[in-house]
Amino acid sequence: MLVTFKSKASAEVTMFDYDAKRILDLLNKDVKIGVITAEEGPAAIAKLEAETSESRAHPASDSVQHDIAAHHNEAGDDTGHEPVQTVNFANKIYPLLEMLREAHKHNNDVLWGV
Repeated sequence: MLVTFKSKASAEVTMFDYDAKRILDLLNKDVKIGVITAEEGPAAIAKLEAETSESRAHPASDSVQHDIAAHHNEAGDDTGHEPVQTVNFANKIYPLLEMLREAHKHNNDVLWGV
């Protein structure tokens, strides 16, 4: 499943729901539908910038986290190891982070699931 983020300040950003959920969990937001208001933008940007730095500093732990999440999925049916990710979490955050920066600059909200 895909999640599409929208803002009047920039083009749409679409990502897999797994990655979107991981990002939105950091921001305490629901993956199905939501909004990051213009007022919430600076705090969201700061959190995602910190996570980007952490992900770049510890790329191996990012792959381990991905493998753990796969083994503890809702169905509990994944028993194999996940392949090593070639695109790290910091790179997956980047398009949404840029959208948030533009939205903040123009005092716009970021929406998804609408």
